[in-house]
Amino acid sequence: MDAQERVRDIVMASVAALNEGGLPELTLRKIAKRMGGSITLITHYFTDRAALLSAILDYALADADAFVDELASISQPDERLRAALEWFLPLTEEALALEKTRIALVAYRHAEPLLRLRSDELEPAMRAVLRTGLVGFVPAERLEATIDVARSWVSGMALSAVEHPEMWTSERQLSTLDEFVTLLAWRKDVAVAVGAPAGPHTSAPARARA
Repeated sequence: MDAQERVRDIVMASVAALNEGGLPELTLRKIAKRMGGSITLITHYFTDRAALLSAILDYALADADAFVDELASISQPDERLRAALEWFLPLTEEALALEKTRIALVAYRHAEPLLRLRSDELEPAMRAVLRTGLVGFVPAERLEATIDVARSWVSGMALSAVEHPEMWTSERQLSTLDEFVTLLAWRKDVAVAVGAPAGPHTSAPARARA
């Protein structure tokens, strides 16, 4: 097993530990035991818990950066937006585990100095994914407001799936995603028909009646 693969395995074991017991479970010794090896298995790559936390955050940031590049290659705005929104949904067991980890880390943000320092890097990365997905789908003057709307939706959808996985199956998440994209497209079309950008505090029906 090469070093990169071993590091990823340690990161995923750390993710599982956070999911099951929160930050107290994230110790080098407990991660080594979880992986069936001695503590040197971990210390060869990570000197302490802070290094493990940094690796988890680096993993999330690298995933977002890589996906932005992938999104940019999709030429059709509707397809690109749908792909961007779908990326946030915990549709698989691994994605659900990573979302649970994100929530666990947020809970400890004020108790762990490193999390306070580095968690602020995550939100711009998440918004960059949505920005890439929405460019070309909405007018430039509406972009930031629509990013806010989309960010609220994906956060709520992901949290719902974490809290009630038996209810929010992958099929139901994708069906709700289709409805959300339809609503965004309808809001865009109404704004264009009225001849004014859709602001974040004015409903589309009100503009249409005007």
